[in-house]
Amino acid sequence: MPLTLTLTEGVIPAGSEKDAVQRITNSMLKHHGLLGNKAMTPNVTAHVSVLPKTSTFSGGEEFSGVWMEWKVPAFAFASREVQLAHFAEATEIIRELSGGKQPIENIYSNVIHTVDGSWNFNGIAMTNEEIGIEISKG
Repeated sequence: MPLTLTLTEGVIPAGSEKDAVQRITNSMLKHHGLLGNKAMTPNVTAHVSVLPKTSTFSGGEEFSGVWMEWKVPAFAFASREVQLAHFAEATEIIRELSGGKQPIENIYSNVIHTVDGSWNFNGIAMTNEEIGIEISKG
């Protein structure tokens, strides 16, 4: 379940991207009740893109932004409670790492749900039900 974290250069200190990914990943797992789950944890992946300020825009004008996008099976982030809790925490993680300088209104997030049966665990395309069975093993 990949997290794509895209940031304008300078929003958080260079080198702190790993900390951001670790903390946001742990938040996602925690709010889904899966922190420490041996099946799910290694299947939560991430990549980070740091873009120059001349490549990030709001309303057609250059600005500094952060975008967090999850691609997950349909059962993830299905609860409004989980959505509110995780994205509030993830937003605060970025704001904190920025030293309080990144405005929360310029930290964006979204979730893309995948087609059931298209999620790959250990080289096998699995349905939501099959993923649930793997997760239940702990």
